[in-house]
Order: sequence, then structure tokens, then C-alpha cells
Amino acid sequence: MAYGLVHFYPGGTKEQYEAALAGVHPDRKTLPKGQLYHAAGPSAGGWTVIAIWDSKAGWERFRDDILMPRFRQGGGFAAPPQEQAFEVYNLQP
Repeated sequence: MAYGLVHFYPGGTKEQYEAALAGVHPDRKTLPKGQLYHAAGPSAGGWTVIAIWDSKAGWERFRDDILMPRFRQGGGFAAPPQEQAFEVYNLQP
């Protein structure tokens, strides 16, 4: 089952997003393995990223193997996001 995430970075900026994206999505023409959808933009008080993954396990692999090591190296957002996760009931292209 597909798995969705909404990440909100309080105080986050476009510049921080671009720096984070360069480390975790270096090829902007394709998504990381298992990611089906990615959208991001400014929102009230910060920056929001929405991602849909093929499964919760796919998300967890990306988080543990790519995202978290990148955050530990610095560059990008200053702190982890506020996260809302959900099982995707309906996904349309």
C-alpha cells in the first residue's frame, strides 16, 4: 500500500530546501527508488514537502539510508520536520 508524508519545516526556506534536495534528490528528472510523488513549497511559517512512497518500508529505507545521514552531515534544513504520515487510500496520476 502506498504511504504518504507531509513534512513541515518551521521557518524553512527555499534556500534550505534546495540545499537539502541537492543531497537527497541529486537528479531532479527522476525520483529516488520507491518514491512516486514529490511536491514542495512555501507555507505559512515555513516550508512544506509532500511525498508519496510505494510503501512504508520504501520510505523507511530512504529515510534511514539517505535522508538521515544527509541531515547529520548538515546542509539543508536546520531541524527535523513536523511529520504527518498516512496510508494512501486513493492515488491518481
